Amino acid sequence: MDNNKAVVPHNLPRGGEMGGKQKIGQVVGKNRRVLGDIGNLVIAPAVEGKPKAQITRPATRSFCAQLLANAQAEKNKKPLAEVVNKVGPTKAQVKKKASDNLPPETVIVISPDKEVKQIVEESPLSSRRKTKKSGKTYTSTLTARSKAACGLANRPKNEIDDIDAADIDNHLAAVEYVEDIYNFYKLTEDEGRVNDYMDFQPELNHKMRAILVDWLIEVHRKFELMPESLYLTINILDRFLSVKTVPRRELQLVGISSMLIACKYEEIWAPEVNDFIHISDNAYARDQILQMEKAILGKLEWYLTVPTPYVFLVRYIKASTPNDQEMENMAFFFAELGLMNYKTIIAYCPSMLAASSVYAARSTLNKSPLWTQTLQHHTGYSEDQLMEYAKQLVSYHLGAAENKLKAIYRKFSSPDRGAVALFPPARNLSPIITIAAATSS
Repeated sequence: MDNNKAVVPHNLPRGGEMGGKQKIGQVVGKNRRVLGDIGNLVIAPAVEGKPKAQITRPATRSFCAQLLANAQAEKNKKPLAEVVNKVGPTKAQVKKKASDNLPPETVIVISPDKEVKQIVEESPLSSRRKTKKSGKTYTSTLTARSKAACGLANRPKNEIDDIDAADIDNHLAAVEYVEDIYNFYKLTEDEGRVNDYMDFQPELNHKMRAILVDWLIEVHRKFELMPESLYLTINILDRFLSVKTVPRRELQLVGISSMLIACKYEEIWAPEVNDFIHISDNAYARDQILQMEKAILGKLEWYLTVPTPYVFLVRYIKASTPNDQEMENMAFFFAELGLMNYKTIIAYCPSMLAASSVYAARSTLNKSPLWTQTLQHHTGYSEDQLMEYAKQLVSYHLGAAENKLKAIYRKFSSPDRGAVALFPPARNLSPIITIAAATSS
């Protein structure tokens, strides 16, 4: 019996002989031979060391010729490799022969449209050698040549410090959005500004306003409030006076109600109405303060989220010299001097007040340079743009000791504020020194 043919049982068991019911798919019937070889299946000879595999493919002429050669080789007891070489090289030999004829490290890829493309693959060792040897990428070389052609290679670099690098892990600093936030503040700061309204107020003048602001600074310090509350109080006061005529006897009432609103907006523990009644020496009743609070919110349409000078001060001080308490105190000193003077608060926007305060503070403390590329980048103002306003702030500092309104001077003369008000005014911005120097020359 031929061992290459599959053995098929002649008789298949019946269901009754299994002692149970007939199973699904089980062949039942008479004793008949199953369909066997019909003569078109060829059994391929087995390779040494491997079991014989049954190949079920049509017997074509070329395949029959190969089988005949294999049978003859087996009969003559010749090595199978010689017979295969006579019939034709194997795939491994063809591949090896093709690789021997090709250049080293070259692969030929045949695309589906039967176009031959040659791709050179470098070994990891050779690529490392080339990388170490060149040292520059193709892109960096082109960039350097372009800069040299445009004359940019010889220009000095603008040193702009990353002032938010230290806060990269502080989620409250919002480093990812801080630039967009301040760009938005610069675009919307004019919405919270007021025009000259003193002509609109028949019973008020800028001196009365200065007296009220000086008193509000004292109250703010007495209650130990946040600095944001003071700047928002002045903003609410000016905006309301620009849209509503106020008699002289109610001016202090407007100031109290404005601070009450600002504290409710900014403070965690805001002062109560009774605290403001007591601080004003019972000048107004509780109902009067609440009615004025309602009137202010109605006129301002509850629009309280405005960019005050404080918002810009925090950012510009950080761009100047971060973690410098003396610089911070001096900048806030000049900013509050600007808040108390009506002409400057009307003429300049909040960002200009903040930038000029920082510039005046750096001049007073003899910082070098007075204005850096980092400050110009974050403020958007050059040194020439800030010069005029900074000189006005320094003139206020020069006369702060003799001024009758001394709330700001006393506040920043205390040790907890670094006694920055006692510093001599900036020589390069002082109007008296400038005039004296011009006269002597």
